[in-house]
Amino acid sequence: MANTSARMLRLLSLLQTHRYWPGSELAGRLEVSPRTLRRDVDRLRELGYPVDASRGVAGGYQLQAGAAVPPLLLDDDEAVAIAIGLRTAAAGAVAGFEETSVRALAKVIQLLPPRLRRRIDALREVTAPGAFGGGPTLDATVLTTLAMACRGEERLRFDYTRKDGEAAARYVEPHRLVPLGRRWYLVAWDLDRGDWRSFRVDRLGAPALTGARFRPREIPGGDPAAWLRSRMSQIPARYDVSVVLETPASAVRAFIGHYGIAQELTPASCRMRMNTDDLGWPVMVLGVLGVPFAIESPGELRERVRQTGETLLHGAA
Repeated sequence: MANTSARMLRLLSLLQTHRYWPGSELAGRLEVSPRTLRRDVDRLRELGYPVDASRGVAGGYQLQAGAAVPPLLLDDDEAVAIAIGLRTAAAGAVAGFEETSVRALAKVIQLLPPRLRRRIDALREVTAPGAFGGGPTLDATVLTTLAMACRGEERLRFDYTRKDGEAAARYVEPHRLVPLGRRWYLVAWDLDRGDWRSFRVDRLGAPALTGARFRPREIPGGDPAAWLRSRMSQIPARYDVSVVLETPASAVRAFIGHYGIAQELTPASCRMRMNTDDLGWPVMVLGVLGVPFAIESPGELRERVRQTGETLLHGAA
């Protein structure tokens, strides 16, 4: 990595995981000699980054929290993600962070170049986080602890309550936090079960960093979001919903997101499929889309739509 500026940025990006980096491993990542690495670390210290170093054969480097906040290294995608995340928190998705998120968002937006502001505005125009409610409010401390464990590649212990109400302690190697629908999931390697698992963050409590580092495993398929969606699609649900709608499949996909699929029948019609335990969601989708439709299954959905329609008509009378 011949370009000094690019190498410095790469070094800072690695150190900002706050994990301990053996000097030989860090130099190997940057493709430089140990002497060049030491010079680069000294330059970071001059810029205000508190980098601790230990000497010897097993010596290495670690970025510590300082008394002041030095400049953060963010690429375009990370900057946009922070802004979108702050918007979500400001809307009340993370308990206790609403007002703080608004203040932080104002500062972040002022620092972003116009091209990134346009990306954020475009995302805001085509998404409606929390518009129909239903998503659980998360504890900010839990969410940030999980994020730190994922980023720092640090093993994690927590209490977890399954869907059936059974609670148990879990010990995992956290891989990624994935938002799916109106919920957050932690994708992790379960050390006790020796397999990949997903955990709903709103069912997770008392997460504790253990200080034990790990080398990340390769998740099947390489994409944690795709793995989670595939895993969720295999979970049996009470209802298998199938509805033909007189509207393009793209319009339905944009609305239902990961909650179902839209199979194109013609350019102006599609079949919507969902596996769900609650018919309230497909009923709401049909009502909000406001297009002609024909229910194929289940029969309970026809009755639910009929009851909802009568209730709405009675209220509008």
